[in-house]
Amino acid sequence: MPELRRGFFYGFAAYLIWGLFPLYWKLLDQSSAVELLAHRIIWSLVTIALLTLGLRRLGRVRALLRDPRRRWPLVAAALLISVNWGTYIWGVNNSRVVETSLGYFITPLFTVLLGVFVLKERLNAAQWTALAIAFVAVAGLTIENGRPPWVAIVLTFSFGFYGLAKKKAGAGAIEGMAIESATAAPLALAAIAVLAVQGQSTVTHEGSGYLVLVLLTGPITAVPLLLFGAAATRISMTTLGLLNYIAPIMQFATGVLVFHEDMSPMRWAGFGLVWLALAIFSWDGMNRRRRTVSLEVAASAV
Repeated sequence: MPELRRGFFYGFAAYLIWGLFPLYWKLLDQSSAVELLAHRIIWSLVTIALLTLGLRRLGRVRALLRDPRRRWPLVAAALLISVNWGTYIWGVNNSRVVETSLGYFITPLFTVLLGVFVLKERLNAAQWTALAIAFVAVAGLTIENGRPPWVAIVLTFSFGFYGLAKKKAGAGAIEGMAIESATAAPLALAAIAVLAVQGQSTVTHEGSGYLVLVLLTGPITAVPLLLFGAAATRISMTTLGLLNYIAPIMQFATGVLVFHEDMSPMRWAGFGLVWLALAIFSWDGMNRRRRTVSLEVAASAV
């Protein structure tokens, strides 16, 4: 199989798994978001530790820990992804699946905005137009709900800044996740201990099947990240960016068609504006990518 096709398959599989996450977390709705988050962190650490040892990446992990300029962004990333995971689990188990999808639809646009204010990048007219339309959409949804879509906003901000922290660290997927999981693990263990002392721990009270599902939160967290990393080295960023929409589309469809969450006309209009903004953003990205490739081909010919 050609590397390009293999990369597309890896990327598609990663986003497919992420898109199916709401169905998985719904199976664990007997536990609180805090308890599930804590177990997800612990079992992710176990999974990544085994992969780190198996693939002989321990030396790279140590090198990252010795470099403060890369270590501290990963510590920040650990806190941000913990907030993101916890908010997502809470949203799914509290019938906010559609709102979680909104967060991940908006995230690419917010990432662009971070590039402007943090990395001093410049936007063209199409990108500013997309951002303005997305802002109007969020404002409309706020008016319609009588409150801001907090789940979507927290998911957008936490994942956007998580991406920025990862960019600053410049770490590999396995090595970075090893440090992130290890950073959050003490807090996760403390949360599990507190819940057990208070008699609020549920994981071991729902049967062996339920416990197995909780233990599998580690592998299902690690596998799509590894698939994503494999895809990123084989396909263009444009293709990877377009694949990015698979997960929120599936989450949105799950919320509407499977969990039958309410979609008022105003809510449809808000999502329609977000999709319009993403269409403009994607079209502009593909055009710029096409021009870049043309210039590279012309330069190589010269």
